[in-house]
Amino acid sequence: MSIPVSNNEIKFVKSLEQKKFRDSNGMFVVEGTKMVEEAMRSSFEVFRRYRSSEIGVTAMSRMTNLTTPSPDLAVLRKPSDIEIKDLSYFSLPDKGLFLALDGIRDPGNLGTIIRIADWFGIDAVFASPDSVDIFNPKVVQATMGAIFRVKFHYCAIDKLCRFVSLSGGDVYGTFLDGNDIYKEELNTGERTKSMIVIGNESNGISGVVAGTLNKRIFIPPYPENERGSESLNAAVATAVTVAEFRRRLFTRG
Repeated sequence: MSIPVSNNEIKFVKSLEQKKFRDSNGMFVVEGTKMVEEAMRSSFEVFRRYRSSEIGVTAMSRMTNLTTPSPDLAVLRKPSDIEIKDLSYFSLPDKGLFLALDGIRDPGNLGTIIRIADWFGIDAVFASPDSVDIFNPKVVQATMGAIFRVKFHYCAIDKLCRFVSLSGGDVYGTFLDGNDIYKEELNTGERTKSMIVIGNESNGISGVVAGTLNKRIFIPPYPENERGSESLNAAVATAVTVAEFRRRLFTRG
């Protein structure tokens, strides 16, 4: 027998597809049994869990953002520290490898980058306020649960990069005219801060942020003198770059 769910409750869950309602209510939706179970084990607060076996397939079909309704859906509260408005009150570790995303707009890219950060043990990921919302349903699904394990914050990336540089760390940006990443000496973050900036899918790293970087790197094509595609996808570039930083650490270890 199904447990009744009111129309208002269904409309509320459905409304969380839109950012303005996620922001005003401080909540977002997770779908899929595996994702919901990971959410239950995480530090995130689960506000309400719905199972199609309890509320009925029809009600779940009206709530879902997926083409085929999942048997499991949960509404979670957003972390209170997701936005850092004043970096002077934020404590960044003295060492570690970090990612900074400058205007990443594609939900699939952000979700994949979060998965990459999870896989390679990135200490924290920061994104500019104009980047896509990490609680966008497409982003959440694309993370495949990594959203519950990766530290993530929105902040002014230019100020963050300047802070890292002034505190003795290195800030790397990917550019088509940068130095070959495979020949460049890299700060892997085991002794001081090391931050990798990934730019917007169409325009790359903004001029404001570019002015705060102290290292410019480039992923060379093969063969080097026969470049085909203009550039790499943002998530792919992230994976290749982070993998090389981690490889250097493993090689030295």
